[in-house]
Amino acid sequence: MAAKKKILYVQTSGLRTPQRLYSPFVLAATAVAMDIEPIVYFLGEGITVAKKGEAEKIQIGQFPTLRQVMDQALGAGVKMMVCEQSCMLLNLDRGDFVPEAQVVGAATLNDLALDADATMWF
Repeated sequence: MAAKKKILYVQTSGLRTPQRLYSPFVLAATAVAMDIEPIVYFLGEGITVAKKGEAEKIQIGQFPTLRQVMDQALGAGVKMMVCEQSCMLLNLDRGDFVPEAQVVGAATLNDLALDADATMWF
C-alpha cells in the first residue's frame, strides 16, 4: 500500500495581512478531503495567527471568522505547529497559543519540508 501523501502549508503572514490568513486552513481542510495529510506550520509573524483570541477578530467579507475556518480545519484533522524560535523572536510564550497549536523547534520545519510531497508558503 502506498504511503499517504503529505502537504505542508507554511504561514509567514500575520495579523497585519488578514487577506492571507484563510488560505492555509481552507486548503488544508480540502487536503484532508482528498486523503492527503496536511500540516500548517506558523513561522515569523505567522505565529500571531495561532495566538489565543486573535483568529476570532478576523473576518473578511461574507466569509466566517478565521477562528471558525480554523476550527473546521482542525475538526477535519489538520495539525497546527508553531515555531519556538519565532516565539522567542516575538516575545510570546508557549501558553499564548490556542491549545491545538503545538510549539516545536526549528528542526521540525526542516524535517517536515523534507518529508512533504509539496510545500506552500503564505
